Amino acid sequence: MVTQLTPIQYPESDGEPMADNTLQYRWIVTIQGGIDALFKNNPDVFVAGDLLWYPVEGNNKIRVAPDIMVAFDRPKGDRGSYLQWRENNIAPQVVFEILSPRNSLTEMAKKLQFYNQYGVEEYYLYDPNKNDLSGWIRRKNSLEVIETINNWISPRLKIKFVTLEFQLEI
Repeated sequence: MVTQLTPIQYPESDGEPMADNTLQYRWIVTIQGGIDALFKNNPDVFVAGDLLWYPVEGNNKIRVAPDIMVAFDRPKGDRGSYLQWRENNIAPQVVFEILSPRNSLTEMAKKLQFYNQYGVEEYYLYDPNKNDLSGWIRRKNSLEVIETINNWISPRLKIKFVTLEFQLEI
């Protein structure tokens, strides 16, 4: 008897909205657009917003949709999702999350754990309601807190993060 296997589907949507409010949306678009503009002349830097990332082939349950992700050594271009095994097994190196009032500590802790497990090198978390920026950098095999984030220069992006009294400036 021959059994035909159905190929695993990797959905391009998780059914969740990109943003919960206009402030969160504005920051997602501003950061994604700014980074995309920064690397507009580099064909090997892929920048996306709210795109599902599947790090493990064969498992469509292991996934996350970062608000912004940057993958170096990957070509620009449209994708329905980021299937890591089709991207030379390169994980996005830089990820941003923009908080909304709906985000829970548990949800954000799970995202940090995911990014740590699947190889993100730099993770930034911004709360626009509190103008609070946090960051983690990969040292050895683990993401560690960036103790002083104000005036921090991203090793990958080569941009300085400055927190002003009223808003983040990149």
